[in-house]
Amino acid sequence: MKRTMLTLPLLSALSLTTLTACGGGDDTGSAAETTARPKTTASQASPSADPAARLAELLVTKAEAGDYDVREPAAGDALAESQEELRVDKKACAPLAYATNYLPVGDPEASLTHVADKGTTVYTYITLATYAEGEAEAAMKGLAEAVTSCASGYTAKSSKAATTYSSVTKETSPSKSGADESIAAASTVAYKGTQTMRNQTFRFGDTIVNYFSINSGGFIHGRSSQAEVPAELVEAQNAKLG
Repeated sequence: MKRTMLTLPLLSALSLTTLTACGGGDDTGSAAETTARPKTTASQASPSADPAARLAELLVTKAEAGDYDVREPAAGDALAESQEELRVDKKACAPLAYATNYLPVGDPEASLTHVADKGTTVYTYITLATYAEGEAEAAMKGLAEAVTSCASGYTAKSSKAATTYSSVTKETSPSKSGADESIAAASTVAYKGTQTMRNQTFRFGDTIVNYFSINSGGFIHGRSSQAEVPAELVEAQNAKLG
């Protein structure tokens, strides 16, 4: 465990579930089948020769996020650094495993992740990804199918650790806020109670933004916890995309 949860908590928290995650599962699931400061919105931006640079322009800044500190994730704290490194026991659940490990879904041209918090143990990972024409819609379809198919849970593994998600629940999709479509889900992990994490995912044309929120305090202190995706953070980021 890190000396302070002001650094990225995801692997530190979820690796606590390794002992309960290593059983079961046929391990035949793979990494993905396909496996990212001007006031420019995703829908207005013209195609760029550098998709990563385009995403950097669209990512919400600390100045725009109100009380939230927004920064790059700490190196090495992710369960997996790429889709290829993350395996699932149920192939259909791969898109959801990516979304809950701040990896892009589908087959993006580029992706970029930052983490936001207010100095508490609740962290929200913002992953922006840009896609070739039609690929963003396909990625959202895969994620929607995963949310439905993986209600009974699944296990995600990497060389670092393994996490068993006990359940997945489709939630009411948030207001699209100018997006073309949106998806919302809650995932649970059984550890000293129930740890509930949430995703909200929006598509703006060929750009997808995924918000993943986790309350690492529940893992640290051994009690059930809930994480909600902060509406004000979604509003600030989505305003740059729509």
